[in-house]
Amino acid sequence: QGLRKCQFRGINNLDVSFRDAKPRALIQMATGAGKTYTAITFIYRLLKFAKARRVLFLVDTLNLGEQAEQAFMAYEPKDDNRMLTDLYKVQRLTSRYIAPDSNVCISTIQRMYSILKGEELDPADEETHPAERVMPAGPLPVVYNDTVPPEHFDFIVIDECHRSIYNVWQQVLEYFDAFQIGLTATPDKRTFAYFHENVVSEYPYEQSVADGVNVGYDIYRIETRITQSG
Repeated sequence: QGLRKCQFRGINNLDVSFRDAKPRALIQMATGAGKTYTAITFIYRLLKFAKARRVLFLVDTLNLGEQAEQAFMAYEPKDDNRMLTDLYKVQRLTSRYIAPDSNVCISTIQRMYSILKGEELDPADEETHPAERVMPAGPLPVVYNDTVPPEHFDFIVIDECHRSIYNVWQQVLEYFDAFQIGLTATPDKRTFAYFHENVVSEYPYEQSVADGVNVGYDIYRIETRITQSG
């Protein structure tokens, strides 16, 4: 109930992908069409019906992590009169500590990389997405960390996956033995390849405009006396 057709289709197709034991799946959905709400809905279903123990929700900037946390806090399941955060523990990682009873962990991929390496992370390093960061040549590979073993998470959801799953950051995803679900509005060839061409849902911007979910727009530069002369 309350889902757009594109969200309903994406969740159902993701169920089929999990049933077929495909390790990676990609949801392509136009910005503004409700990617985050879709993700929280299928995460709730995984926790309740698939008995998932822990889900990692990866973002690539601090701001997106805060937005995701607010979205989880505001989510009210359709089959329960309690909020999701009353039913399951949601933790946004701000240090190396991961609470053992957390059901959903929200983290930047930069922070998870530092946790696996056993290093502290300056929050300023989370303010820009990984593609904008200059990494040292030949970074040390992620090795086994007994506080966060490879089986720690059952599912990993990667938001804006088109810009955070490559180079050094891919080590974070390859470290964990978990199903991976990518979310993006703008996948490229590398994104499709990483997710093994398993696109469970496609909802391009043009279709979202045709459906009235988004609106078309033009940009006008308007000059006034005040902007010209002060």
